[in-house]
Amino acid sequence: MKKEKFDVIIVGGGPSGAACAITLAETTKLKIALIDKASFPRDKTCGDALSIDVINQVSWMSPSLAEKFSAHTNKIASYGVKIFSADHSSIAIPLIYKGKKGCGYVFPRMDFDNVLFQHAKEYSNISCFENSEVRSIDKNNDGVLVTTKNEQLEAPVIVGADGAHSIVVKQLSDIEVEKEHYCAGLRIYYEGVTGFNDDNMIELHFFKDVVPGYLWLFPLADNKANVGIGMLSSEVSKRKVNLKETLFDLINNHPDIKERFKNAKALETVKGYGLPLGSKKRNISGERFILTGDAAGLIDPLTGEGIANAIRSGRVAAAHVKNCFAANNFSASFNKAYDKEIYAKMWKEFKISKLLQQLSTYPRLCNQIVRKANTVKYIQGLLIEALASVDKRKSILLNPKFYFKLFFSKNKRTAA
Repeated sequence: MKKEKFDVIIVGGGPSGAACAITLAETTKLKIALIDKASFPRDKTCGDALSIDVINQVSWMSPSLAEKFSAHTNKIASYGVKIFSADHSSIAIPLIYKGKKGCGYVFPRMDFDNVLFQHAKEYSNISCFENSEVRSIDKNNDGVLVTTKNEQLEAPVIVGADGAHSIVVKQLSDIEVEKEHYCAGLRIYYEGVTGFNDDNMIELHFFKDVVPGYLWLFPLADNKANVGIGMLSSEVSKRKVNLKETLFDLINNHPDIKERFKNAKALETVKGYGLPLGSKKRNISGERFILTGDAAGLIDPLTGEGIANAIRSGRVAAAHVKNCFAANNFSASFNKAYDKEIYAKMWKEFKISKLLQQLSTYPRLCNQIVRKANTVKYIQGLLIEALASVDKRKSILLNPKFYFKLFFSKNKRTAA
């Protein structure tokens, strides 16, 4: 088997791997290998929701990439989130960005990831290897040797961007699966689900059978919907929850949603996946390797959203790899700067989301927040601000006035 030499090997062609490759190609002349075990386009089990943060980062990576994203037709704009509590209350929270009505998108990962990967192929210093599952990774003083089913590749440094079941993690790091920092999720595409609002808001249903976790309904283009359920893995084990049975029981019998599925048609069988949550700091680098995205466990502990942090970690990894070559240093101690940068950007939000995840286990509290948000302008305004700002979420949670208003303010009807 012939060996081919590169400066950087990136395992995983999803958002974090593609972002790392594109950012490096935009800013350096390094020779990059981008490897994926699948051929694109390929499906990725996910909720498919893209935040404003994702859209902004796509633009920052490459103007031409932003144009391709904008031109794609299999996505719809979503202008907020609608939250449902266990007592059948709900609140629609519009997305406000820089003081104006903003939007994210719901965009199937098969298409979104393919836009990124195909864009990476356009760079002369990126070599893309599809349908190339990694069999082994050997590390020595000079670099790493990656053996796939088709080729052998050598480089001074490797980036693990290969998701929750990363072979880079398994072979090079000390990260282990911990159920209290892991979420189990299921997804199924439907056609004909009714009842979405005119702003195509994504929906989070905090049913008591699922917390800490939720059932989601996300509208898609062409009258389709992404339907799924996620729950903390430690709770799934402790309570012996059958997530698949729970999902279909809620769809078929819960009074809040069963009528919306009356004429709906499932377009696939249920797909399962695991989410390593960012509720714990991990060692996400070492000698000659760096981890990004889901491989690094950078998923929001409350919402399960990981695409924005995946792309951001890929961009941070690219900047750090440049520093490695500038200093000719790929050591574990030098790579610690990457860990520090990642957690400087993300840890505050992870801590707040972990706290909110814990609070979500109390259905009465969630019920009270949703009810009061519909009747008290102060609470509703705080939720709108909290959706847009992690700093605002922190100030709200630490402000005694919020809890006083929540439990003692008089109801004054507002528009939901």
